[in-house]
Amino acid sequence: MLFTDRDDAGRRLGTELARYAVGHPVVLGLPRGGVPVAFHVAHALGAPLDVIVVRKLGVPYQPELAFGAIGEGGVRVISEDIVRRGRLTPRDIAAVEEVEQAELTRRAARYRAGRPQEDLRGRTVIVVDDGIATGATAAAACQVVRAQGAARIVMAAPVAPPDALARVGAVADEVVCLGSPPGFSSVGQWYRDFSQTPDEEVVALLAQSPRRPPPAEQAGVEVAVEAPGLRLPGELTLPPGAGAVVVFAHGSGSSRRSPRNRRVAADLNRAGLGTLLFDLLTPAEEAKRSNVFDIDALAARLAAATAWLGTRTPVPAAYFGASTGAAAALAAAAEPDSPVYAVVSRGGRPDLAGSRLAGVRAPTLLIVGSQDRQVLALNREARARLRCESRLEIVEGATHLFEEPGALHRVSALAEQWFTTHLSPGGPAAAR
Repeated sequence: MLFTDRDDAGRRLGTELARYAVGHPVVLGLPRGGVPVAFHVAHALGAPLDVIVVRKLGVPYQPELAFGAIGEGGVRVISEDIVRRGRLTPRDIAAVEEVEQAELTRRAARYRAGRPQEDLRGRTVIVVDDGIATGATAAAACQVVRAQGAARIVMAAPVAPPDALARVGAVADEVVCLGSPPGFSSVGQWYRDFSQTPDEEVVALLAQSPRRPPPAEQAGVEVAVEAPGLRLPGELTLPPGAGAVVVFAHGSGSSRRSPRNRRVAADLNRAGLGTLLFDLLTPAEEAKRSNVFDIDALAARLAAATAWLGTRTPVPAAYFGASTGAAAALAAAAEPDSPVYAVVSRGGRPDLAGSRLAGVRAPTLLIVGSQDRQVLALNREARARLRCESRLEIVEGATHLFEEPGALHRVSALAEQWFTTHLSPGGPAAAR
């Protein structure tokens, strides 16, 4: 397969990707050569076009070996394995990051020329390059996009060698490539015209692409959740065609108005999942600190809310718990008649569920910030007591509240992937 130029490659790739138009994707071009290709893909799909500015972080004495990558919004992806094997110190890492961050900031400002960065949270993102050689840059771009909150990532290129496609396929949800010749030596050999793309062309192509808002956020409905002897205020959001509803269990000192949980809920809604946010405690009960740690009572109310939800919608339910709410979610999920198909904990205290951890059957994802060291240790101990499918995800650089740039986006992306993966036909949810 031979392409006349990047315009030709972009048109052909756009035809191949046409099926993605219904999902309202965002198209991101890797500058510089990937942007002309991405321009035609975006045009074919009627999608907004932006750039994905990524800087690989190279080991100082072996720059071609990347120990991580950085992207806009403070996103940082680090390979702890390479850091350990390379014996890199915090000072080594900081020195490389400082140089690459300056270059990333310069390039992003140059290419966007004042245009805001496209919001990727909860959306399908198609990353486009004019070709893939080793796959290192493409893989880094996919990792950064994931950390920025994308729900699904498609890596697309006109041409690439088979081994590079395998490398990128390990971090992208799907890879689309028009040709993968065995005799691959360079991307340029597959173009008649592979002349360099100047910065000015990147800026001009972005300026020609109108920005489109993401799909409108779903409006929630105020409800009264019924629990024994109580009616607890809540908000139920059901996007059209929602395949599941995620019930939120808030932590100590939080309510249905928790800004972090509402951010995650909005991201899940954009991904097509329903959400129920409600107050586990009344205002009077919240005033007594011990109620926050009464896991049995919280779990009973969560189970009652789940039963109430089952009378309102037939779709499966899952739990998202934070802090002590995570313990309540796991305790409720451990009940023999629990209908929930998956559980996600954000900065949670699953250890407080105690002996009930062994009874949890729903696949469980524990998300903890790397800087939340005490809670991280408690999560590791709690996971060892789980007998169900489980995973511990550590968000690098994040503290307990995930207030760092990009940290909460990462939580949303991990949660959305866990909930949708275990909802899929033939998955654990279907088996019960």
